[in-house]
Amino acid sequence: MIQTLATKSAEVMGYDGTIVFSVDVSDLHKAIAWYEEVLGLELAYVMEEIGWCELKTATPKVTIGLSQVEKVSVGNTTPTFGITDIEKARAHLEAHGVRFAGPTQTVAGMVKLATFYDPDGNSYMLAETLPSQG
Repeated sequence: MIQTLATKSAEVMGYDGTIVFSVDVSDLHKAIAWYEEVLGLELAYVMEEIGWCELKTATPKVTIGLSQVEKVSVGNTTPTFGITDIEKARAHLEAHGVRFAGPTQTVAGMVKLATFYDPDGNSYMLAETLPSQG
């Protein structure tokens, strides 16, 4: 029996099928309006305190995340993989010599994040959703 890439990825990394394409923007609300009006995406949520939002695409479990930053790096999109156990996934990648941008970051009550790089220096991110508080 041939094992599909999705099945193998879920087994090895704990991949949950979610992908977020993270995009830097200079003005979060202006960008939200553009993505809604021009691309027809639907706003899923906004987290004002960290300058972040996600917009739904027509593909289930695939979203565009907008991150407000002081200086936008054009062409710097970071695909983010939803993971069920970030420590396990990180350990797997580190065992294969993958370089990370630093320690895993936690946004309380929301998500754990870890940025890593492919051999050419392209950035990717792991994200483990945390249980809601409240």
